[in-house]
Amino acid sequence: MGLAVVRDLREARAPASPDEVTEFETDVLAGFVLARAAAGLADKTIRSDVGHLEQIRSWFGCPLWEMAPSDGDVYFGQVLRRAAQATRSSRAQALKTYFLFLELRHKVEIHNMTGHIVACPIDEMNRPRGQTGASLRIPPSQAQIDALFTGWRAELATCRKFATAARNYAAARLMSEVGLRVNEVCNLDLDDIKWDLGRFGKLHVRCGKGSRGSGPRERMVPLIRGADRTLRWFVEDVWGHFDNDHTRPGNPLFPSERRNGDGTCVRVGDDALRNGLVEAASRHLPEWQNALTPHVLRHFAASQFYLTGMDLIAIQEVLGHRWVATTMHYVHVHRGHIEDAWVAGQQRAADRLKGRLP
Repeated sequence: MGLAVVRDLREARAPASPDEVTEFETDVLAGFVLARAAAGLADKTIRSDVGHLEQIRSWFGCPLWEMAPSDGDVYFGQVLRRAAQATRSSRAQALKTYFLFLELRHKVEIHNMTGHIVACPIDEMNRPRGQTGASLRIPPSQAQIDALFTGWRAELATCRKFATAARNYAAARLMSEVGLRVNEVCNLDLDDIKWDLGRFGKLHVRCGKGSRGSGPRERMVPLIRGADRTLRWFVEDVWGHFDNDHTRPGNPLFPSERRNGDGTCVRVGDDALRNGLVEAASRHLPEWQNALTPHVLRHFAASQFYLTGMDLIAIQEVLGHRWVATTMHYVHVHRGHIEDAWVAGQQRAADRLKGRLP
């Protein structure tokens, strides 16, 4: 019995012209942008990915679906050889995401038009690896942080600009108490303080960092470790120096001394809070001069949560991490705590054996 002749019933198509390919490439990129927007990604993230793709396209000189692994070797091994690790990783991730889109949506169409088979040029051999040997962000001790804020608050009574100095103090204190990111603090409104929620009150963090550019992830942060007292003092005694209307919707919790055209306060920028922290550390914690940042305060808060008995899942929720493995990188314990934990474990083991040995 002979084999039947297999025929392709699809209409034969001549290769596309250069103009058709260019128009199709533009449409594909527009579709990629729309698909990422449909997935809920922030506009800033989408623009960043498109910017990376345009940089690669400019170097390659052809539609990106023609890139082969050997082209990826040249680009990441030579062109970006001395680029920052974050740039290399971000550009590789953008390229991988784009090729995933091509394979899911346009693989057959690209092959019919150009004869190319879509295959991602980034594989396990040339994929840029994460940075190794990065330094740990070991935060200051509780005693050091206490010395910083004690000295900082004492000088508020005599400083030249009380309102801005007190604002920077309260923002830094809040970051050290509940581990907020500096951009989260800048985007808080007065209405985000929910005094009546929970036992201590809660803070509605609307602009939390999303994982892998997925957009803001909201969360409720309890006002523990004295954060409620910090905010009450700031709202009752300091905020009125910036504005006299607490009821206006959208009032920033931490205002700038500058004004909008309608007379309302401008939201404070992260540079002002960072600079205020650096200046205070230079005066009251000189051993951390130019090293104490808002993110170090976030590590300090996470470590203090753990040292006072909070479990990792609860810390993960407060910090707004998607994965508990990320939270574990934020928890740092001093050597004495490890030794104390070992001694306590030995004591528990001895207590269990009491009465069992002859």
